Amino acid sequence: MSARIRLRLDLAYRGQPFHGWARQPNLLTVQGRLEEALTLITRQQAQLTVAGRTDVGVHARGQVAHLDVPAEFWFSLSRGRDEDDQVRAARLRARLEGLAGRGLNGALAVKQISVVAGDFDARFSALSRSYRYLICDDPRAVDPCRLDIARASSPLDAKKMQVSAQTLRGEHDFLPFAKPREGATTVRTLHSFTISRPQPGIVQALICADAFCHSQVRFMMGALIEIGRGKYDPNWIAELLAAGVRDQRVPLADGRGLTLWEVSYPPASQYAAQAQKAKVVRTLPQGNSR
Repeated sequence: MSARIRLRLDLAYRGQPFHGWARQPNLLTVQGRLEEALTLITRQQAQLTVAGRTDVGVHARGQVAHLDVPAEFWFSLSRGRDEDDQVRAARLRARLEGLAGRGLNGALAVKQISVVAGDFDARFSALSRSYRYLICDDPRAVDPCRLDIARASSPLDAKKMQVSAQTLRGEHDFLPFAKPREGATTVRTLHSFTISRPQPGIVQALICADAFCHSQVRFMMGALIEIGRGKYDPNWIAELLAAGVRDQRVPLADGRGLTLWEVSYPPASQYAAQAQKAKVVRTLPQGNSR
């Protein structure tokens, strides 16, 4: 097998016009568009591994993916003997963004490409993922130019939402707030969950966890929005966690308000160890949700 070079891609994109991250037949997706462009550029079938798949309508400011390319291709990007990896990466970044972003009116940005160690894994080497969710609950604050804010039909009590959100911190089985995948655990550790008002008419949620289940953030926000508008008591979150099952009363919040904000990684020397740790299927002791 020929030598390979592992590349890290730092990406940003709007939720529209894409049908989410994951490749789907006959639909425009972020993964599909990037892999098509990379396949043309590298002249081999490209396959990306991503830090976290985003749903339809969800934006990303700090998405991370990786792929391996033949060393022969990588060095072919040089135009002179003195060019280094940084120059080659900048040249590939420009070509990829130009090709993948064609016709998308700026909806996709390749922020940076860099050479990383072969044991870097965009998904499993990650220490945490952070999301931001924005809601406009006052017509006077509506900004049609902003595409990353969901709208609430009535004012929200951000203080009650903040109190309820703290119940979600720590290690829990988040099945009540997830679309479970067969054979996958729904145990996660939520590091922080902060609800605030950065300006009048806008509610902001900042959420950080080691990882998230499918649609977990949107279900958690859906429950908190119901509490914020007074439909349920703030203790409802604790009741849902204690029940430990999916509850149809928990709505899925609008994807337009959600942005993958940041993915954090350990030092390069710890990539492999963190990946091994992340691959261990976690469970909670019977009757324990801490």
